[in-house]
Amino acid sequence: MKRCFVVTALLLAHSFAQETKPTISGIWLMGQSLCDGSESLPVVTTADTGWGNYSFMRGVRTWLPNENASTPEKRAAELFTLVPLRAQVNGGLGETVANGLADHLKAALVDFDKVRAAQDGPRFLVACAGQGGRQIQELSSADLSTDERTPASRRNGGGYYRTSLDDARRAMRAGFRIEALYWMQGEGNGGARGGIVPARWDAELPRAEGLAWYRDQLMAYRKQWSADLCAITGQRGELPMFTYQSLGPAGAAQLMAANADSCIYLVGPHYAVPSAINSRVTAERHGDAIHLAADGERWWGEQVGKVMHRVLHLHQAWQPLRPRHAKLDAGRDGVVIEFTVPCPPLSIDTSSLARQEIATEGGFTSLAGFQVRGNDGRTLSLTAVEVIAPTQLRIRFGKPLPMGEKCRVNYGHPFAAALGNIAELRSGPEKTEEIVLAARFADPLKPLSNEGAFFVTNITGANTRVPVRAVSEQNGVTVLGYDPRELRNGTRFEVGQSVVAQRPFSYGNVRDSDPERSVYTFTDASYGTRVGQPYPLWNWCVLFSDFDVDAP
Repeated sequence: MKRCFVVTALLLAHSFAQETKPTISGIWLMGQSLCDGSESLPVVTTADTGWGNYSFMRGVRTWLPNENASTPEKRAAELFTLVPLRAQVNGGLGETVANGLADHLKAALVDFDKVRAAQDGPRFLVACAGQGGRQIQELSSADLSTDERTPASRRNGGGYYRTSLDDARRAMRAGFRIEALYWMQGEGNGGARGGIVPARWDAELPRAEGLAWYRDQLMAYRKQWSADLCAITGQRGELPMFTYQSLGPAGAAQLMAANADSCIYLVGPHYAVPSAINSRVTAERHGDAIHLAADGERWWGEQVGKVMHRVLHLHQAWQPLRPRHAKLDAGRDGVVIEFTVPCPPLSIDTSSLARQEIATEGGFTSLAGFQVRGNDGRTLSLTAVEVIAPTQLRIRFGKPLPMGEKCRVNYGHPFAAALGNIAELRSGPEKTEEIVLAARFADPLKPLSNEGAFFVTNITGANTRVPVRAVSEQNGVTVLGYDPRELRNGTRFEVGQSVVAQRPFSYGNVRDSDPERSVYTFTDASYGTRVGQPYPLWNWCVLFSDFDVDAP
């Protein structure tokens, strides 16, 4: 059990007993675009949800450009009245994780009983002071966004960290405490070559050095943020920080920080939730692939709320689904991986997420998210990935690994299925265009179209990619519909090119069997087929690379 949790739990138990009900517990957020709800539109939590949680009247996003960004203490007092928590729109910013997080946390405390929620337990106040595109030291007390070396277009007044502290001062009243911190940043520090860029004017650090740098920065951030907030609220001990696993190299560093700091908890990866390519930002434009749809924000918020509840209230020593140990089979024709699994058994799920695969002669270079590489970096051919025990799976090779050679395992790839060659390109309805494939691919594409839009990418010829928003079967072949305005760099496909289906995020098919119920269901009916279904709160395996495999 992590010591940070023990201290926090004892303080919470004491304060629940001593303070006047209803207690107001703060959940303080910081991060970049996934934290501030960039392009997560249209919002899906449009009214008071009845779970009794709060935001300031100003909204969940307490930092806004051109509104006392660098002088938060000058913000009007009336904007800090507490109001029911719901999503608000600020230009291109929409749904955040706030309602999913706070409402699930509250629901779990009262056995999902809304009547009890109105009478019992704490009410959660959520505040987020971040902004999209920010690096870690821009969001810290260093406030590098104000440095003269920062491009003028990225300065925007700074003041994110100061705003977060001032939010705590504005929240102070009888019965208020900050219960947890949530961090949602990392992509902004990712480098083009797999390393970390410390600041906008710095050279990229090599991967190993960069990951260690980001790990140390994140641990230092949590420690200072905790100390500064506790100095305002009068709390003792240290505040726990929860984080997601971002895409890119920082995701590995976040896991390293959770390993090293007993007060940091990695919830897991977010690759299962829908991307903002399903969002409708304007009548003419969808969102960027790296952002989340509104349902994706709320769904991921429920995942965070679930883990917060298990750590803070159920006293669980949380670990995400992750590999623990890998060993070659005696015949050197496969590898067995032992996992830490929050809720066994493991599952290879190809229904919720399309089967991840890259086919090659006689097997696959990537399967269910896994790639295995030999000493020289070459990719081994795989034939199967199968669960062999509640916490173990086996990856089978096309041929045995030579004696004396070692291998390493990677997990996470965006390619979903090879779709053969383009047989025809033609005009579609309402100014769209269509790719006619040479064969029928209804079965592998169904999980993708159930989610919503997906990419089709060519792997021969001048590279391009486009979101597919319509799939049909005509005369025994599959037809993919797309808007030509969304072609990458305006580059068009050509007849005869080989194409693959691709999810917006790198992913794999490995999850646990967590039975946790969700508070919410899919709400945006403009894409996919899941509207009205509950969000599945399984835990998916973290993305990882270069995981060592022991000899038999």
